[in-house]
Amino acid sequence: MRVLRAAPPALLRSLAPPCPPPRRLHNRVHEHQKLFQEDNGLPVHLKGGALDSALYHLTTLICSVGTCYSLWSLARASMPKKN
Repeated sequence: MRVLRAAPPALLRSLAPPCPPPRRLHNRVHEHQKLFQEDNGLPVHLKGGALDSALYHLTTLICSVGTCYSLWSLARASMPKKN
């Protein structure tokens, strides 16, 4: 361990695995800003297209089913048990 601490940085760089060159990512913030700031009458959570719409409806369905199930469980728990 002392050898690694005392090793010069050039030696450590030569022992390290080579890393790939950094990727150039395309900045799409301006494209998304134009999409979401466009006045087309849609709420912001549906402006992303069909996938956003499907996720919104799936979330609504899951919340509705969960609410109905919890109300049913509360009603069932409030009834006395029959022996």
